Amino acid sequence: MKPLTFLLTCSLATANVFAHADFTYQETTQITGGSIVSMMKLAGTFSKQARQANDPVVSTIMVKGHKMIRIGKDTSEIVDLDAETVTEIDNQKKQYTTMTFAQMRQQMEAAMAKAKAQQAKQPQQPPPSDAQQVDVKFTVKVRNTDASRDVAGLNAKESIMTMTMDATDQTTGQTGSFAITNDMYLAPEIPGYSEVSDFYKLYAEKMGSVMSGAINSQMLAMMQQPAAGKGMADMVEEMSKLKGVPVLQIMRMGTTADGTPLPAASEAPLPSGPPPPSASDVAKAAVMNSLPFGGFGKKKQEAPPPAATSGQPIAAVLIESTTQTTQFSQAPIDASQFNPPAGYKQIAFKPTD
Repeated sequence: MKPLTFLLTCSLATANVFAHADFTYQETTQITGGSIVSMMKLAGTFSKQARQANDPVVSTIMVKGHKMIRIGKDTSEIVDLDAETVTEIDNQKKQYTTMTFAQMRQQMEAAMAKAKAQQAKQPQQPPPSDAQQVDVKFTVKVRNTDASRDVAGLNAKESIMTMTMDATDQTTGQTGSFAITNDMYLAPEIPGYSEVSDFYKLYAEKMGSVMSGAINSQMLAMMQQPAAGKGMADMVEEMSKLKGVPVLQIMRMGTTADGTPLPAASEAPLPSGPPPPSASDVAKAAVMNSLPFGGFGKKKQEAPPPAATSGQPIAAVLIESTTQTTQFSQAPIDASQFNPPAGYKQIAFKPTD
């Protein structure tokens, strides 16, 4: 859920100068459906942590100029854009670790180098022939509907954003799609919320410089593909249609067999039945390895729908989550809120192996 909220907030940012005011709000996220729920119920038989996975996750977010803290029950996070640091706080162990943006870059570079070394140890696979190429297409669409609803006393209008990554084996015609649909309710501009937008805008700029040095040649080549470039351009254009502050989001992630978007929560109940190819299989085969699909997906039919002939559902939701944003406040925030709690022990940052 965070990466999508981060991208959405960045797209809503318009101001270039910080007013250095204070702003606080609360965010509640809960897994509300999808096949993962059944998996967690089974795991919950053996694990207390799995049983709690469906519990609401409540976070309080505070912004003061170039600092943000996200306070949770078990963990908290402080981002300081001036110092270029991220501090992870473990409220259960009463300890914290601070990592710089530069260390984050080193971590990513080390992880990529490790992955490259492991790949070099694997038997070399012959490159796919021209007849075995996989065609990948990214599609992003935003629809502003006429629907509205009351969310915590705010009149919010509905916008539905759908994202699909369609992969087709040019030899067999077999297809598979990874899909995300976000059913959003946006309220008119909330006084003080621009502080959040401005913060994320600068955060994105700084993280962009961190990320740029950690992109290896394989990732760069993938990003330079026409489909990827067009997909990113379309995303920017489509997300410009979103107007207001997202106060309620119902996001679905899953797979489809024919490339159609997942239905939004307001449009259809959760699909049921056996899932088509998993999202991880589709994404890995189509994007990372560029391998033919083999048994993935379903061969294209001249007469839709596929489900009518195969008995299989067209779409499967792997996870549905609901996030609500409430308790907006412009009250002054004490600067001490952006420090680890007194008595907590600092643990030195250690790069992962």
